Amino acid sequence: MATIQKRTGKTGTSYLIRVSAGYGSDGKQIIKSKTWRPSAGMTEKQTERELRRVAAEFEQRIENGDTADTSNLRLADFCKQYLDLSKTSLSPTTYSYYVRTIDSLIIPSLGHMKLTAIRPLHVQQFIQALQEPGARSDGNGTLSASSVRRYFTVLKSIMAKAYKLGLIDRNPTDTARLDLPKIEEEEVEVFSKDEAAHLMSCLESEPLMYRVLIHLAIVTGARRGELVALKWEHIDQKRKTVKIVQSNYKIKGGEIKTKSPKTQKSTRELSIPDYLISMLNDLRREQMVEALKLGDAWHNEGWIFTQWNGAPMYPSTPTLWFSKFQERHNIPHRKFHALRHTSGTLLLSSGTNIKTVASRLGHTQLSTTNRYLHSLSESDAAAAASFETLLFEPQKKEKISG
Repeated sequence: MATIQKRTGKTGTSYLIRVSAGYGSDGKQIIKSKTWRPSAGMTEKQTERELRRVAAEFEQRIENGDTADTSNLRLADFCKQYLDLSKTSLSPTTYSYYVRTIDSLIIPSLGHMKLTAIRPLHVQQFIQALQEPGARSDGNGTLSASSVRRYFTVLKSIMAKAYKLGLIDRNPTDTARLDLPKIEEEEVEVFSKDEAAHLMSCLESEPLMYRVLIHLAIVTGARRGELVALKWEHIDQKRKTVKIVQSNYKIKGGEIKTKSPKTQKSTRELSIPDYLISMLNDLRREQMVEALKLGDAWHNEGWIFTQWNGAPMYPSTPTLWFSKFQERHNIPHRKFHALRHTSGTLLLSSGTNIKTVASRLGHTQLSTTNRYLHSLSESDAAAAASFETLLFEPQKKEKISG
């Protein structure tokens, strides 16, 4: 049975847990020990309950023969284990982002430290360093608060895994003990109804494939990766629907790959109007002509949005093309993702139920869809202001004429 000894020192209260691991060849008893410190703010009962749990877990590990000494394990070494353990649970793009963040920021800053030696102070210093001028990868300017928090999230995930595996007694990335930069709520980028209409008018002189792409983006609100992953089999002509069942992505230096949608609710079937069905039919005929011209060089894989040879369109192409399109037509620049926001905003402004809008966009939480209400409130304020013109302008004219 584990024995527990309470110790009080300069760093606070800790508990030494000792467990017998049997006897050695010399007949002497082998004792394994670990130190556990309660998290800040724990009540006496909470400390007692958690201490019993940690002691029982440690004793079970020893009984199971897990006597490996991890007290000297460095963060850099554990990061390799963490990535191996997380590869199946993270999406490919997220995994790639975590690898880059670990290699470029976390290991250079904290990798030399023992896992058990990392304290909230070290994590706070890491956060502060990210906010210093020159912390950006290009060396220019400072990182935004949201970027700092995203990098911190990677470190937090690593330390949470270490705590869950029993490698550390408390998590130094507990946000209750840290100061993180505050994020000012970013204004959702959208096209107004008139701007969207102007955008559609400008599209008339563009290639058919890109016209279909932008119309689908606004009508369905689909994400960029979902759009470029569409195949002809996902279009139901009779029911006039499009199925969003996958997403395409490309990691730097890799090939275009297909994955499941972002969340379970991202898999959805959406109704589309007659005119868009007609545009899709025109695009398919155009594609068939190109396929005949190229013969065996055509990649006959059923993609709707393609490269010149029928291979799937690069996920970055919609962004690059849309930026140049806006520049050509003197349209104030907005990101391609603004089309998704515009879709939600236009639906809400037309009176569509917010749950229906959330469902079409594949939002897991209504709070995400609620962000679009801010854009509507601005339109509402403009509408309210117009009453002053309607109601009082005639009176002003009468006074002037009188």
